Amino acid sequence: WGVQGTSAPARIRVQRLLHTRFPPQRPPGPPRRIDRRQRPSNSARAMGGRSSKATDAAKVIDGKSIAAAIRGEITTEVSALKAKYGKVPGLAVVIVGARPDSATYVRMKRKACDEAGIVSFHKELPDTATEAEVLKIVSEFNANADCHGILVQLPLPKHMNEEKVLAAISLEKDVDGFHPLNIGKLSMKGHEPLFMPCTPKGCVVLLERSGVALAGKNAVVVGRSNIVGMPAALMLMKKDCTVTVVHSRTADPEGICKKADIIIAAAGSAHMIKRSWVKKGAAVIDVGTNSVPDATKKSGYRLTGDVDFDEVVKVASKITPVPGGVGPMTIAMLLSNTLDSARRIIAKD
Repeated sequence: WGVQGTSAPARIRVQRLLHTRFPPQRPPGPPRRIDRRQRPSNSARAMGGRSSKATDAAKVIDGKSIAAAIRGEITTEVSALKAKYGKVPGLAVVIVGARPDSATYVRMKRKACDEAGIVSFHKELPDTATEAEVLKIVSEFNANADCHGILVQLPLPKHMNEEKVLAAISLEKDVDGFHPLNIGKLSMKGHEPLFMPCTPKGCVVLLERSGVALAGKNAVVVGRSNIVGMPAALMLMKKDCTVTVVHSRTADPEGICKKADIIIAAAGSAHMIKRSWVKKGAAVIDVGTNSVPDATKKSGYRLTGDVDFDEVVKVASKITPVPGGVGPMTIAMLLSNTLDSARRIIAKD
């Protein structure tokens, strides 16, 4: 055929002609079967590999949407309560001192109350106020028949006895769930508190509304604060989880977390929970809200959680983002507790 003696373009044309007219023969044997399950789908190829990102997005628990749905349910029930009894729930918030974060949170609570049809009472004191003044205000709200829930914004100034102030709130109006009797009943088998603390309650509701089974699962709570860690552990035990609490003195926290089906991270340490800490298929709730430097932001910082989200999302079955995960649920649970209180008190009257 003179292939070796021709130019390169000519050789290529000849080789193409040969391959076309005399295609290479397969060795004898049964016909090959193509397993289409092992081939990437046309849609995945067309997306240029974005299917994995879509899968990650499906794992993310949208706390904003779930909280909005709950608040919509509360609004409907408040309207029904008003139609039946001519009364609506009332929530009192007491804030002592001029902490910007507390003030912002209180404003959000008042806005949420207005949207749900709940009457909002508000009392603000300077950080120089005495403990007796705070106790007097709590006593007045205890006696107010239009007030069904009382929340004292924590932390209080150091010269005040937090335990004493919280204990002064009427048990039937302790919508923040921190009265010693409510916490005590939460820790006892066969007893139910009137109210559960809002943030940990929100964590459990997020898991349930996202279809995560709780009974019989191994759950790890990272952090042992009175506000989140400890009550979260107690709530999970009431849901028949086997619970371990990881704290600053725990040996091998990574190894303990690695065995968990459910992790609630509430340590207040940015990106503490790494991908290597989480087993494949675990559900992860991130309560952390940490400020980290970020030159791209106007404020110079951004909020991030206790979980290394970008890495952990690759192995978790469900995970909450920060922000937009647990935060919106805290206020939704506060409104829910206030509604429950109003139903009990109004029906009793």
